[in-house]
Amino acid sequence: MTRLFNDPAAFADEMLEGFVAAHGHRVRAVPGGIVRHATSTGNVAVVVGGGSGHYPAFAGLVGPGLADGAVIGNVFASPSARQVAAVALAAEQRAGVLLTYGNYAGDCLNFDAAQDELRAAGIAVETVRVTDDIFSAPGGERDKRRGIAGDLVVFKVAGAAAAEGRPLAEVAELARHANERTRTMGVAFSGCTLPGAAEPLFSVPAGRMAIGLGIHGEPGLEETRLPTADELASLLVDCLLAERPAGAGDRAAVLLNGLGSVKHEELFIVYGQISRLLAQLGITVVAPEVGELCTSFDMAGVSLTLTWLDDDLERLWLAPADSAAFHRGTVEAAPRTPQVHSVRSSAPEYAPADADSQEAAATLAEVFAAIEATVDAHAEQLGHIDAVAGDGDHGIGMQRGARAAAAAARDARDRGAGAGTLLAAAGDAWAERAGGTSGALWGIALRRMGQVVGDTGRPGPYVTARALRSARDGICAAGGAELGDKTMVDALIPLDEAFAAAMRDGATTTGAWDAAATAAERAAADTCNLLPRKGRARPHAERSLGTPDAGAVSLSLIARTVHSVLSSRKVSTP
Repeated sequence: MTRLFNDPAAFADEMLEGFVAAHGHRVRAVPGGIVRHATSTGNVAVVVGGGSGHYPAFAGLVGPGLADGAVIGNVFASPSARQVAAVALAAEQRAGVLLTYGNYAGDCLNFDAAQDELRAAGIAVETVRVTDDIFSAPGGERDKRRGIAGDLVVFKVAGAAAAEGRPLAEVAELARHANERTRTMGVAFSGCTLPGAAEPLFSVPAGRMAIGLGIHGEPGLEETRLPTADELASLLVDCLLAERPAGAGDRAAVLLNGLGSVKHEELFIVYGQISRLLAQLGITVVAPEVGELCTSFDMAGVSLTLTWLDDDLERLWLAPADSAAFHRGTVEAAPRTPQVHSVRSSAPEYAPADADSQEAAATLAEVFAAIEATVDAHAEQLGHIDAVAGDGDHGIGMQRGARAAAAAARDARDRGAGAGTLLAAAGDAWAERAGGTSGALWGIALRRMGQVVGDTGRPGPYVTARALRSARDGICAAGGAELGDKTMVDALIPLDEAFAAAMRDGATTTGAWDAAATAAERAAADTCNLLPRKGRARPHAERSLGTPDAGAVSLSLIARTVHSVLSSRKVSTP
């Protein structure tokens, strides 16, 4: 298990602080992650990223010939859009930015939002999503596959192409080409344990092996008896060769990756047989890597990656690189130069508000404080629910988001902000600190509610109903989920409709929130009968039957908290 930590919700922040302390000669900290010490290369900046818990991905891969920056999200959760934009701005050298990361819903949502922001600021940006995990979707749906240890090859090719001075379009095209030629398969002998958790996210029976696991604690898709090292080598090679890309040659980069607690000696035994099998098949291995390349805390597991090389890919795979965790050849030190872009301040500017709106803001600050307490009390439960078919990070992510939103709400209230400005500030803070899909969606919801509520007057039930509908529309548009997909939307839509119906029947805001919370609670409970069609739980849909959706449950808990605060105050506020 993960034994060394302080506050589990602060694990990623404290880890990154220690990493920079240990590798300050290589990197510097910026809001949201790290970047190389600025150089005068004038090349494309390659920015990678994702959740914590995978070292050496992603911080360990920042250095010449590899990544120029890494955005570091919470444990098993994507970074926020603001974090991505901040790291990209700090890394950019006026030649554009390539954003590249594993294909997960939260990462896609947040990196895409950052891409839009950067492009609006006049910075050229391209995106490459890594989709190497062969067990996460069928071959005909490669765009739905996860990115796992194959990230390293794609990042390495992109970094080497950028170091050659190639323009952004070529760097992106070569990275996409590397992704198209990369396949990975993973197995596990035990699950991983998140900081602060007493039990692993999943377990594998003694003498058995799970096949097709993810790197976020997602369980495997099937189980088999525990093989010998040679039998495992044969299984990995056979499965990957069955996915050999059309037109692939006979030269391949090979990565044998330990997922956290499989020792190097064991990996070498497996790799010995992999090497023999590939040689028998006439496949030449080019610069193999054996060790921990993309981990999952303390998971006992192994993955094998094959990238089928052509002349361009082989040259870039062999090119020099030097980072905290990956070294190849000799890299000449480039002269340091001042940072090109300044990283913006995250302090919000508060617009003038009238007395009624300030009074409503004071009530909202109480609401967010109560939400923080509710989420803290249920964080472990939410994590357990999420771990059934997902990655178990929902509780920690909600904690970080709710705490940040409550602090931002208090600050906004104390500085005289109105209700709309307070909601927007809380939404920005939630999205930035929580990261992941839920962080992005809660940020969208609160910001849209703030736009409707505004900073004039005390919002009544009609304004609150409009604000809820705007939040619903924003979440559905951004996440792409519909009723029946087993997401928070399955509780959000009934909540919105119940509030609107109660309002039309003449209910006060407090009464309408009671009806809305009741509808959300019922709908969240009913999600236990659904199969997930979105997000990380999708590949493990059958496992989730009988368990509600964590996002729907957390939404229902928050809705009831809002009603409880308003009831105790006996006021009609949003």
